[in-house]
Amino acid sequence: MIRMFSDPASAVIIIAVFLSALTIHEFAHGYIAYILGDDTAKRQGRLTLNPLKHLDLFGSLMILFVGVGWAKPVPVNPYNFRKMKTDMALTAVAGPASNFTLAIIAAVFFRVLTGYYDFNMNNLITMILFLLVQINVLLGLFNLLPVPPLDGSKIIGGFMPDDMYFKWSAWERNGFYLLMLVFVISAVFRIPLIASIIFPPMTFIVGLLLGI
Repeated sequence: MIRMFSDPASAVIIIAVFLSALTIHEFAHGYIAYILGDDTAKRQGRLTLNPLKHLDLFGSLMILFVGVGWAKPVPVNPYNFRKMKTDMALTAVAGPASNFTLAIIAAVFFRVLTGYYDFNMNNLITMILFLLVQINVLLGLFNLLPVPPLDGSKIIGGFMPDDMYFKWSAWERNGFYLLMLVFVISAVFRIPLIASIIFPPMTFIVGLLLGI
């Protein structure tokens, strides 16, 4: 989705921005779960902003070859919540919400620098801010897709009746394999299955935030 290898320096910056966005995303999950009564992430050393604790090998490879990927999911035990469905949905929404928040903050700095100090896109700081907006919006939208095990499926689950919720949750493992199949097809046959869904709203939101 994002050209990773236009030049080595840009690739390093893009990967660094991806790692920061994924780290904040997973930390947000763990932190909200902790507030709501589940200390699983904290006990396993995952309630941290250290990106090395959140790296997932396959998800990282997807960033390189497909242009979007994921970190190792923060462990959450929904049975520690007082309201399982609601609290699980709140924990899930925390990840995308953190990405959109980062995108908004980066967009504010981008507008200030380009509007008042005449920074252009050749400036390193401006480029990093632009990527922070683009990548965080990308990850936020990707994780809102209602496909298990993405956050969107857990958010939808919070509005389901109990019997439907447990059946839906049981699909999480199968949903993961389906998602992997989509990624493999996209990478091997260069068919932009996910990009065709995410790119239109991403382009709109990024343009709205940056005023471009």
